[in-house]
Amino acid sequence: MKRMHLRPRLPDWLREMGPGDLRADLMAGLTNAAVVLPQGIAFAIIAGLPPEYGLYTSMISAAVAALLGSSMVMVSGATTALSALLFSTISNLAPLGSATYINFVLVTTILVGVFQLAAGVTRLGRLVSFVSHSVLVGFTAVAAILIGISQISGAAGIEVTPGGTVVERLFRVGENIGAYNPAALSIAAVTLAVLILFARFAPRAPGFIIALCAGTGFAWAIGGPAQGVAMIPPLSAPLPEFTLPDFSFANISLLAPGAAAIALLGLLEAITIGRSFAFRRGEGFDPNREIMGQGTSNLIGGLFQCYASSGSFTRSGVNFEAGARTPLAAVIASAVMGLLLVFFSPAITYIPYPAIAGLILYVSWRLIQFSEIKHILESSPSESVVLGMTVGAGLMISLESSVYAGVIASFAGFLWQSARPEVVVTVPTTMENGRRKFRNARAHGLPECPQLVTLRLDGPLYFGSVEHVEAAIRRIEAARRHHPHVIMVLKGGGSIDLAGADMLIREIRQAHARGRQYLIVALYPPLIRALYRYHVIDELGEDKLHVSKGDAVEAAMAGMVPEICATCRTRVFAECDRMPAPPEEVVVEVPSGRRAPAPF
Repeated sequence: MKRMHLRPRLPDWLREMGPGDLRADLMAGLTNAAVVLPQGIAFAIIAGLPPEYGLYTSMISAAVAALLGSSMVMVSGATTALSALLFSTISNLAPLGSATYINFVLVTTILVGVFQLAAGVTRLGRLVSFVSHSVLVGFTAVAAILIGISQISGAAGIEVTPGGTVVERLFRVGENIGAYNPAALSIAAVTLAVLILFARFAPRAPGFIIALCAGTGFAWAIGGPAQGVAMIPPLSAPLPEFTLPDFSFANISLLAPGAAAIALLGLLEAITIGRSFAFRRGEGFDPNREIMGQGTSNLIGGLFQCYASSGSFTRSGVNFEAGARTPLAAVIASAVMGLLLVFFSPAITYIPYPAIAGLILYVSWRLIQFSEIKHILESSPSESVVLGMTVGAGLMISLESSVYAGVIASFAGFLWQSARPEVVVTVPTTMENGRRKFRNARAHGLPECPQLVTLRLDGPLYFGSVEHVEAAIRRIEAARRHHPHVIMVLKGGGSIDLAGADMLIREIRQAHARGRQYLIVALYPPLIRALYRYHVIDELGEDKLHVSKGDAVEAAMAGMVPEICATCRTRVFAECDRMPAPPEEVVVEVPSGRRAPAPF
């Protein structure tokens, strides 16, 4: 009997790592650990939790999601949107910070993980294809603006009420900007300037860490604490412990609806962010794998005092800009942060908030893809609308609504375009390589056959497009003095429904009533099966269904009027060469300026 050796399979990125990758990930992990400390505390406060819960989430959940997810540089953890949504979901059910409140948070987090794992098992990741590139660019821009505005108050040393839309946040900053702290602003400016200089002239150096050290040193050199500069508060909490919350049926019933909403928003954030960075790095991205990673991280995190997490734009941006190459950078950041909490928590209190704000301001600026925005605005009106809807909703309503608005706009644009497929007259012509190919007759100024018209449908034929297709066919008919035989090419149609089939049956009957042939070219097997299922072939006749235009033309030639062919000088089709040569004197001018036979 053959023995089986079961060995764990390492991730591809881990097996392919080199010394350079390890060094890059180490520096990115150290930078991320420094940045996430004040961020984790702030997000926990937004969620109504003690500060340590934000740090736990940024360690445990981030490490699990990095190891099991699909993105190479995305870092998960506490986020603004999920923290705010969690607060709004549970704050009406229990007092903030109470044991009941914390229990509800942990139960909700585990339910979020269960819902996300269920989505991964059912392979709902394919739905990410409905999030277009313009939505990603717009969402990234809005998130960057939101992150930047949220850091202005920290950089300026002013108190601003959190929450609200981007516009509201900016308005509140403007109202309080007069009370700025010059020392705090100078610390943020020094940190930002050092980071920009290193990014410009020494991109391989650990600019983030150097800038953070420079800002911290400058803060203490000018006596920042004595001038009211906010510093990171002492962290006395221990490492997270295994905790099994109260999973009573009553708690699950109470918290499941909110958990479902948080799970959905978390997946949208993670997939959108992961796909965005994968695009920027030219890498592949597996949405279903990321869903499973996010679900597992929330399920495990909920058992270790973490709250609902997702992909973090701020941490991912820092990771990307710091030069991370693999998910190991996120794992290193989690490990370093754990060590800081255990051994160096007193030293954390020496880091000023304005220095961290300066780093994040740089990251938010770098996240905005100005070249992509310009390209979209210059190249595609429809995608420009999608981009505008995404950005507008994100600025005026909320960050999560920007994704919803962008997806809805993408759907609307898709439906509009699919309902208006192009119907063109095509004519064969000889290419430079000697091959004959059907081209758009009007676009290329090609003469047409007076007895046979070849129509090509570039799109689906369904209930939404039937009216447009029929109107296009009527316009083509109106441009001709007589009704020729018709070849309808459905190769580009791709799909057809009952309404489209009924339209084809009407066209076939109309052609037969005029004594004309109607032939269909269809190659795609599901499309051919649909033509049989909807009884189009019963009306057409199997001998009039062809898989190539050449076969259809050959069959149509049998129904041509020989007298007209005998006077035709255009000889559009190769089959025309078998006809008698026309007399020299029978010619007329056609609108394209070419010589063509007189119409029959």
